[in-house]
Amino acid sequence: MAITYRTHMSIIGDILSTTRDEIPDESGASVTYLIRKANVSYARLSKILETLVSQGLLEQTNSERACKYRISERGREFLQAYRGFREFADSFGLRI
Repeated sequence: MAITYRTHMSIIGDILSTTRDEIPDESGASVTYLIRKANVSYARLSKILETLVSQGLLEQTNSERACKYRISERGREFLQAYRGFREFADSFGLRI
C-alpha cells in the first residue's frame, strides 16, 4: 500500500471546504474542529490560518471563548478556481 501525502494546496483546499460546508454553527469553525477535519497539527494549522486570514480568504471572529473561522467571498472564489484547476491537472495525470 502506497502512502499518499497531501500537498500544501490540498490542505488549504480542505480547510476552505470545511469552513464553507461543514461549520457546526454560523459563527464559524473552531481551531479544534479544523484540526480534526483537516487532519493537520496545531502548529501547521495556525500558520495556514494566519496566511488565509491575511490574504482575505478566511474571516476570523473572536469571542470570549475562542477564535472561529468562516470562508469569505474571496475564499469561495479561490476554492472554486482551485477545484477547477485540480480537475484540469488531474485530467493530465498531474497532482497539485
